[in-house]
Amino acid sequence: MSRDLAIDFGTSRTRVYDKARGLIYDELSVAAVDTRTRQVLALGAEADELVGRSADHVVTVRPLSQGAITDFDMAERMLRSVLERCGSSWMNRPRLLLTVPAAATSIERRALEQAARAAGASSANLLESPLAAAIGFNIPIHDAVGSVIVDAGAGTTETAVISLGGVVASRALRIGGLDLDRAITSMVRHELDLVVSGHVAEELKTRVASMGSDPDPVAVEVHGRRPMSGDPGYVNIEGTFVNRAVRDLVQQMIGGTIACLSETPPELAQDAIFGGIFLHGGGAQLHGYPEALAVATSVAVNVDPEPSLVVIRGAGRCLEDLGRLRRLFASASR
Repeated sequence: MSRDLAIDFGTSRTRVYDKARGLIYDELSVAAVDTRTRQVLALGAEADELVGRSADHVVTVRPLSQGAITDFDMAERMLRSVLERCGSSWMNRPRLLLTVPAAATSIERRALEQAARAAGASSANLLESPLAAAIGFNIPIHDAVGSVIVDAGAGTTETAVISLGGVVASRALRIGGLDLDRAITSMVRHELDLVVSGHVAEELKTRVASMGSDPDPVAVEVHGRRPMSGDPGYVNIEGTFVNRAVRDLVQQMIGGTIACLSETPPELAQDAIFGGIFLHGGGAQLHGYPEALAVATSVAVNVDPEPSLVVIRGAGRCLEDLGRLRRLFASASR
């Protein structure tokens, strides 16, 4: 018998929800590949640990960038490996429900659907991420009430207003958590003369960055190497430094939400004022970001206790009633 699986194939992480068993896979969207054979050697955290520690012919690949597939062949191979890890095979080809950004182009949507079918799916339906998130937030999506969903993801920041089971207005920026990490890495190199990894930048972002008025005054010791000599080195970095590195990008992310709200029909915008903004994604955990968003938009912000799991949770709930909710999938496959 075929299985029903929901997949949130994101820039940073890939999550799989099984209709019978719940969340069964949650790993980084990274694959270690042998360039000589194109064979996938490792996935997720196991592949990420090979960065800088493997032979020249073994490279790590992210098949998605800024929410879109940039390497179709690797996306197919990675999805195939993920499905195999989840117990699927050619004898037991699953039916897939895949989330896709509302702002994704028809080419990006087709690429995801085709990659899923090539990876072994018997069928592949697409569900727009804002609708999946709304279901994950337990919002009654079929009501004639406007709800504002903001996804602060790793590759994109997307704001969508939904009503009557569809996306009424949306605004997506190709800016996300990975861009904040790169901004921190760049500023540390140019101003402190130290080369640090993306992991170090992410740790700085989560530990000391603050979008509020009171950045963390505690300094964190960061280790790396000097770019000219190659010698190891370290510096102490405070929250004010990290804030300065990411401030412009964060303001652009917030600006995207403001722009979407300004394009929303007045009746639905009024609903949003009363219902608030529903924020999810890894960026929701950035200290002070929900408060900064609330201040900039003058709208209360609701954050889920597990903001990174909202989309896959909503997509998983859709598996319970694929027939009744098929209209949502058809609208997502435009």
